[in-house]
Amino acid sequence: MSRPTLYLMLGYPGAGKTTTAKLIHELTGAVHLWADKIRNERYHNPTHSHQENIELYDHLNELAAELLATGQSVVFDTGFNFYKDREHLREIATRHRAFVKLIWVKVGKTLAKKRATHSEHAERNTYPKVMSEDQFERIANDIESPGADEQVIELDGTQITRNYVKLRLGL
Repeated sequence: MSRPTLYLMLGYPGAGKTTTAKLIHELTGAVHLWADKIRNERYHNPTHSHQENIELYDHLNELAAELLATGQSVVFDTGFNFYKDREHLREIATRHRAFVKLIWVKVGKTLAKKRATHSEHAERNTYPKVMSEDQFERIANDIESPGADEQVIELDGTQITRNYVKLRLGL
């Protein structure tokens, strides 16, 4: 059995993480764990409260571990914007002998904000409401760039196509 891969997404809201995750799923067959979609399925009126986030990510982390344990690759579609969260998922991957690929989808902050705060973005990503500019700024300002110990594949979020992702990921 070949070793599975855990793909972790990083980037501003509106950068193109979900579009990229869907393409990785199509190209590799990796199970697409789409945090926003699963949140909306689990919680009728999501609040994004601290407790809700803990419950959701405990569930998703457990699911990722179960999939990796069976040899399935996983594209974990959420913003892994904090080093400690990426480190936790690397530990899960290590326990299941999985490779980890950190995918940083990069666009300028102005473009990301324009995308993320538009109603089309909310509809496409199944959000119950449009992200406010304040929400965007809070999330965007908290992103921790990858450390020297992290191998990262940077993608230009204005160039996301099937061929571009395939080429950049060496698929």
